[in-house]
Amino acid sequence: MTETTTVAAIRANDEYSAQLAEFSDHFADIQRRRAALDAEEVRLLARSAAYADAFADATVPAIFPPAERQALSRRSTCAALAMAARIPERTVQCATNNAERLVNDAPTVLASLEAGRISASHAQTITDQLRDVPAAGRAAFLAQVLQVAEESTNANLRRRARILRERLHPESITTRAVRSEADRRVEFEPAADGMAWVHLFTTAPIAQGIIERVETAAAESRKSGDTRTCAQLQADALAALALTGVTPDDVMSSPVLPHPIEVQEHIKPTVQITVPALSMAGASDAPATLDGYGPIDPETAARIAVNAPSFTRILVQPETGAVLSVGRNQYRVPADLQRAVRLRDGTCRAPGCGRRARACDLDHSVAWEDGGTTDVGNLACLCRHHHRMKHLPGWNLDHGPGGVLEWTTPDGKHHRTEPDPAPF
Repeated sequence: MTETTTVAAIRANDEYSAQLAEFSDHFADIQRRRAALDAEEVRLLARSAAYADAFADATVPAIFPPAERQALSRRSTCAALAMAARIPERTVQCATNNAERLVNDAPTVLASLEAGRISASHAQTITDQLRDVPAAGRAAFLAQVLQVAEESTNANLRRRARILRERLHPESITTRAVRSEADRRVEFEPAADGMAWVHLFTTAPIAQGIIERVETAAAESRKSGDTRTCAQLQADALAALALTGVTPDDVMSSPVLPHPIEVQEHIKPTVQITVPALSMAGASDAPATLDGYGPIDPETAARIAVNAPSFTRILVQPETGAVLSVGRNQYRVPADLQRAVRLRDGTCRAPGCGRRARACDLDHSVAWEDGGTTDVGNLACLCRHHHRMKHLPGWNLDHGPGGVLEWTTPDGKHHRTEPDPAPF
């Protein structure tokens, strides 16, 4: 290497190092400013909750008991904030709960967030662990965990915080395990391209046992020459276990796991499938719509429908997806009109709410006693929470042509929701 080449390399290295230092300093500064904004949001949300509590008796009708008035006032406040920012109401509610914990139970953590020494993720990890720590152990826990947070990544903090919480917690793990076990549940999360997640929250031994069972079944199937990947086999093993009753003993005697198409044959749901008329006639491959999920391929829709003991098949006009009015001149909503409104709306019609239409109330936008009619032009799907909230002071709902709803929140802001578009 010549002297000229060496000098050029040194210069290039120096230039790269200087530029990298500028990038890293700027990046770190952005993170500090983001943390300060997150802390500002925390204080705002905690303040909004305090105002909701203070004004609950004035803003919620006295027909509700005091505790319920406070809860309704809080939910009304969270709903207005969520609509203003176009984020899920549940997200605002959770953020408000976390904000109150930071402000009231962990002011030193909030101060560190405001100074940019930790991120919002660090603060969330701390409050998650702090949630179940009795007051007697909080000071010691916070003093030690905050030092870790200011010196490590959030992933490392999560591990260290669990250890610290366990060591400093005044209650036995047995007592806490019994309490936590009450929260066990299963959750469904739609994904893209006809797929979905199923989340199970249960005790650690049961979760570990499930994992070991599906891993064993997948390994036995692989030994028998199955060409599916380990991940695919584990997913198929769990589906077969849940839907067909396949057990490890079954795998030992017949180790090849059933394919998902075979497993689907065991599904016996009551489903609502919306199918384009041309697809039913075999003249189009436009997707069908599975209620509660979304678009699925016509072949899968047909396979599920064949096995369903009952299902509602709704044929729609292929160009517009229009549903004809089936209104009646009566207060009680007849079954065919219920189906038409639920099909049109898809979900609760409050801005940002995703609760399925079939789990919602059918609300008369203009009340029956005020001259409202029972037809598609005056009915909308509202979940029970938003149905009640609509009647609180400051909230207003106008039902326009085509099922368009215009909401007005107590802060005077306007929000518009439209029916689900035809999926084809």
